Amino acid sequence: MVKNVFIDIDDTLFPTSEFAELARRKAIRAMIEVGLDGDQEKLYGKLLKIIKKKGPNYDHHFDELCKELKLKHPAKYVAAAVGAYHAAKGAIQPYPEVPRTLMKLRESGYLLYIATNGTAVKQWDKLILLGVHIFFEEVFVSETMGMEKNVKFFRKALKHIGAKPENCVMVGDKPSIDLFPPKKLGMKTIRAMMGGRHTIKPGKADFEMKNFSELPKLLKKI
Repeated sequence: MVKNVFIDIDDTLFPTSEFAELARRKAIRAMIEVGLDGDQEKLYGKLLKIIKKKGPNYDHHFDELCKELKLKHPAKYVAAAVGAYHAAKGAIQPYPEVPRTLMKLRESGYLLYIATNGTAVKQWDKLILLGVHIFFEEVFVSETMGMEKNVKFFRKALKHIGAKPENCVMVGDKPSIDLFPPKKLGMKTIRAMMGGRHTIKPGKADFEMKNFSELPKLLKKI
């Protein structure tokens, strides 16, 4: 019987892509408002290239943008961008069904865990801003685990909570890290199809869900 449920954060608990674009565009606009010359769309395009190169968890995207633009006094622009970015990020909301579904799962006796890639502070920040951190027993983040989500990551997490793979399920949107590694270990998997990052081809999950509220029924099937 499945008792332990591991859940991803981005595009599983909230629409990451949607809020990330909003925050980044507001940051670019703030830089222009304090004096940066340039077309907003072109500057946004440059920022996206930097994010793709450095990765979304890099902490100095706006510094890199200023460096690329060869700005002599970048501090003002970086400060404006960071302030606007965090102000926009503070408005993030979970998918509407998430809070009550997590509550229902807890009341049904499931033990909930987070399994996510990223830095611990940033991922905890998301959970707290979303108001869902209270539902989870443990939060497993790649930074503190010493590796990104792979078979060893999940094996280490299961050892930590004292659970067998057959009693656990992983819920996430990205097959390469949320489905394939836990399946190799013997866990069940449910693919979240709500976000904007999942591929057209279906991942080989045991089940798929298009709405987070479907999760309790799918867990009963497992």
